[in-house]
Amino acid sequence: MDAFSYREGKLFCEDVPAEELVAQFGTPLYVYSRALIVERYREFRKAFAAVDPLMAYSVKANGNLSVLRLLADEGSGADIVSGGELQRARLAGIGPERIVFSGVGKTVTELAAALDAGIYGFNVESEGELRQLAALGEATGLPAPVALRVNPDVQSPTPHRYTRTGHHDTKFGIPIDEARRLYRAAAQMPGLRLRGIDFHIGSQILETRPYVVALSRVLELVADLRREGIELEYIDVGGGFGIPYDDDEGLDAAAFASALLPLLHESGLRVVVEPGRYIVGPAGVLLTRVLYVKQLAKTFVITDAGMNDLLRPSHYASYHRVAPAELHPERESLKVDVVGPICESGDFLALDRVVERVREGELLVISTTGAYGFSMASTYNARPRPAEVLVEGRTSRLVRRRETLDDLVRGELDLLRPSFVPAGGGDDVGPPGPG
Repeated sequence: MDAFSYREGKLFCEDVPAEELVAQFGTPLYVYSRALIVERYREFRKAFAAVDPLMAYSVKANGNLSVLRLLADEGSGADIVSGGELQRARLAGIGPERIVFSGVGKTVTELAAALDAGIYGFNVESEGELRQLAALGEATGLPAPVALRVNPDVQSPTPHRYTRTGHHDTKFGIPIDEARRLYRAAAQMPGLRLRGIDFHIGSQILETRPYVVALSRVLELVADLRREGIELEYIDVGGGFGIPYDDDEGLDAAAFASALLPLLHESGLRVVVEPGRYIVGPAGVLLTRVLYVKQLAKTFVITDAGMNDLLRPSHYASYHRVAPAELHPERESLKVDVVGPICESGDFLALDRVVERVREGELLVISTTGAYGFSMASTYNARPRPAEVLVEGRTSRLVRRRETLDDLVRGELDLLRPSFVPAGGGDDVGPPGPG
């Protein structure tokens, strides 16, 4: 479906005008389409239906509780990378038996919490983590269910070097040549339960071939392990499935699945997939108001959304479509930089972009921001994070209120208030007595 469309020149989010949303909730504002989230989840699930996959939605893409609860109602599991994401998944009603825990730097506290919760599997990324889990499993009497995240040394074509995770120079995973030794060692550790194997080769991948190459290499290892008597239960093929940001085509779920399914069927393993961006990326937009139009050597369109609200353009040099929320065909187009209010030269949403000439006070829409938009937002420059709204047909619902200035300092302890005696001001440091 086209969740965000123009009707008589005005942007609608499903059946709600964008201007109506910002009149009620302000800007900057993240807006998500409920219908498109569900549609894209079901589309991916259907593509892999032949192997009845565990759909472990990648929580880091968008961890809003309402989004997670919506996916939980669809039967989704979760791919988590922190104790905080474990809590979010559980609060949203995702059962622990549908949760896998990824990430290179899991703390002992996080490992213990996930083990106690009874998650489906830990995707282990180092020998140290493997031994830490073995010790926890022995100490608690709860053998830890593990898979090794194998690095198959595949160079995947992603838009930025930061998003390539399947080659030998990355911090992620265990080199495939090392994995065999660690599987043998793990099989002898009473605190572990060998459950699966995992790989993840990058993000925003638009081609099927790198996945096929990686899967083939990993399945060769699975076959070798079987010959040694080491049986596994699942294979996690990761995520990173690309979506269209510009005029490029996104990864087609059906074509992707058809390329992998023969190999997956032959393996006999349960299949875990970790779509995140694929489901929520196209289902979100960021609405922002033009504050000023500044003409220098080039034209700057300054908006009330900045890199603290949407980091991807600055961090990954990523592309997001930018357009007015109300079109005026009679206006000329010109090349501009769309920039935010942050005190950084790297604060931009679009560079050298040809857009319809806009005026101060007009509303812009930044497209395809449902993934890694709010989830990467910060309070840099002491700016409250934006609100999030979920739209369903003609109904809009606030699913995260806009932060306030009080929220920004809520966790801080001001020890220099007058009610405290400065250090060195007396033997007893504390609030002064009467008088």
